[in-house]
Amino acid sequence: MPDYIPFNRIFKDEDEKKAISEVLSGDNWHGDGPVGRRVEAYFCEWLNSRHAFLTTSCTHALEMAMMILEIGEGDEVIMPGFTFVSTANAVSMRGGKPIFADIRDDDLTIDTEDIARKITPATRAVIPVHYAGVSADFDEIRRVIDNRAVSIIEDAAQAVGAFWNGQALGTVGDIGCFSFHDTKNITCGEGGALLTQNDDFAEKAEWIREKGTNRTAFLRGEVDKYTWVSLGSSYVPSELLSAVLEVQLRKKDIILEKRKAMWNVYFESLRDIEQNGWITLPVTPPYAQTNYHIFHFIVRDQSDRDPLISAFRNAGIGASFHYIPLHNAPYARKFLDKPIILPKTEYLADSLIRLPLHPGLADRKEEIATRVHDVLTGYYKESG
Repeated sequence: MPDYIPFNRIFKDEDEKKAISEVLSGDNWHGDGPVGRRVEAYFCEWLNSRHAFLTTSCTHALEMAMMILEIGEGDEVIMPGFTFVSTANAVSMRGGKPIFADIRDDDLTIDTEDIARKITPATRAVIPVHYAGVSADFDEIRRVIDNRAVSIIEDAAQAVGAFWNGQALGTVGDIGCFSFHDTKNITCGEGGALLTQNDDFAEKAEWIREKGTNRTAFLRGEVDKYTWVSLGSSYVPSELLSAVLEVQLRKKDIILEKRKAMWNVYFESLRDIEQNGWITLPVTPPYAQTNYHIFHFIVRDQSDRDPLISAFRNAGIGASFHYIPLHNAPYARKFLDKPIILPKTEYLADSLIRLPLHPGLADRKEEIATRVHDVLTGYYKESG
């Protein structure tokens, strides 16, 4: 049996330990300290963002976004049904109603034609999800919104370091939300960030993540004491998490280079499998510059998905499927007036296979791609 290739592995060395030790040796472990502020300044410079706020998760960044917009009862927010539950929870927790749209069958981002069908006077926001680090089509989203008072909130959990027409994802919409979970390209274990170019939104973000107080203004010396000025919660990560994230950001270029190398070898190696009509390889539109977060392919026959995942795992390759569509989830019945069908979402969710992709694979990329190729050809030849 060949060695097992895990689906994900954190890219780390002794530098993360040293950074944590430095924080532990000091007296400032809480959040919004010098390390956290350095990281926020780094994001602003790197991504050309006016404001950046570290959070304890992307989930919390999305929740903050809904609080900034004051989403409430009767408000509708359109999002793809093919997304992680946090996208919908952030809306539901404020009393809003998630409206699930279909996805495109090429890059798996939100289908703007379905947004057009579902936008109403009650629509307050659209949340495009940049699946696999590939940008949604902002030109089409804006065309559909058509000067309505509808905000664009980017669920850029998978898209740190990816771009749309040269502009960093997370900075294109009104608010962008990142994840630094340990499955992401850049990680601190659990963490996130909220980015905005809107000064009013930024002021609200400061209050919300500091328990609804103006403590951040107090720390800047702008007020002589701080007090309760807004709804809020505790969304600021500790200096320990920020220190790990700062080290990871120093490695961002090598992380991207190694992920790109593995992604490209997968793509080239599997072209003949696609030409045989067995699978469809991922599509990157010309306006999107990906961060190579996920390598996936679509099987042409849904009945092949689960047996193929088993074949990969039996060969020591940690392949996996992805989201169960939210509109079919039990909890969705609470706010769906009636069952809905999202045909492309349902087909693609049952046809998608993700392959292992992390920096630790780059030095063995040809060998790993060959193993993947062998599993696929063996399976399809045997099944006829």
